[in-house]
Amino acid sequence: MLTLTALLVVAVVIALVAWALQLMQAATERREFSLMLAGCMVCSAAVGLATVMVLTFTGPVRLEARGLLHPQVSDAGSGVSLDSIVLPWDETLGEGAPS
Repeated sequence: MLTLTALLVVAVVIALVAWALQLMQAATERREFSLMLAGCMVCSAAVGLATVMVLTFTGPVRLEARGLLHPQVSDAGSGVSLDSIVLPWDETLGEGAPS
């Protein structure tokens, strides 16, 4: 199913690029700047769609689900404890607390 979806998105991107090229060719023949802008917008949409496709299908979560990456193991005991940090407005120390 994933391969079918990826191929469908690639086909849509190719169709958008072909349409953008046709718009730009028509803009050159008719000397219309608005068609050139429309072609650039369609081409930008194709690039955006291709970028989203690559990020979606090759993201770390997707690769981990397919078994291509090792899952991240988080140790609850590792890291920095914030219990030893004293803030200037922390009055729990007793010394220097306003009376």
